[in-house]
Amino acid sequence: PLTGEAFSLRQLMQHRSGLRDYGPLPAYKSAVAAGQTPWPPAELLAAVRAEGPAFDPGKGWLYSNAGYLLLRHWLERQHGAPLAEIMQAEIMAPLNLSARLAATPEDFETLHWDAQGYHPGWVYHGCLTGTALEAARLLQALLHGPLLSDATRAMMLARDMEGPAIPGRVWSRIGYGLGLMNGEAPCAGTVLGHTGCGPFSANLVAHFPGLPAPVTVASFCAGGDETPAEFEAVSVALEQGGNPS
Repeated sequence: PLTGEAFSLRQLMQHRSGLRDYGPLPAYKSAVAAGQTPWPPAELLAAVRAEGPAFDPGKGWLYSNAGYLLLRHWLERQHGAPLAEIMQAEIMAPLNLSARLAATPEDFETLHWDAQGYHPGWVYHGCLTGTALEAARLLQALLHGPLLSDATRAMMLARDMEGPAIPGRVWSRIGYGLGLMNGEAPCAGTVLGHTGCGPFSANLVAHFPGLPAPVTVASFCAGGDETPAEFEAVSVALEQGGNPS
């Protein structure tokens, strides 16, 4: 349970809480486009909750980064530390990765693509910066390394949502577990990972377990549409892992 809320921590991870997302808010879009300083989290959450829940907890599915902001707050309370420190101690250091949580516009200055003044504070649940190789190594460790127990990994992989193909996208079938996309792509089979997109770049970091040689791919592209990164990831996976029989 999450104190004071009708939904649970698991429902937040599943995107089944009914909490709306902040991405569609016109005021949010306008503030980002104008280069404004990110709103305080309480103001952001108030704007998200203004219309009430999209549905009763557990009665639907709606992707919500606002839900992951609440998860971030819960984690920080449990650890008594900010998310950046938690990530470093629990994930980055054990995996010997140099990726870190971005906090200021200066953290985006070394990115491959121009961030166009975008402030990472607008990514309220947190935005990791690092190399494409590190992104692939992180997902590989989540799926096959010592970070998670077998039981926890099985819960993460269980599809809590399933749906049909998305026209124009790489997905022949979609699915979602606990913070992990679990879908399928033509010729490549199961795709485990996650897309991401913002004003200046997009990506898909994914593992393809059904290929003759299972492979993990991190694909990034310019612009705010993840579709090119998805198709390129599948292309690279098929090139490296071979077509399934």
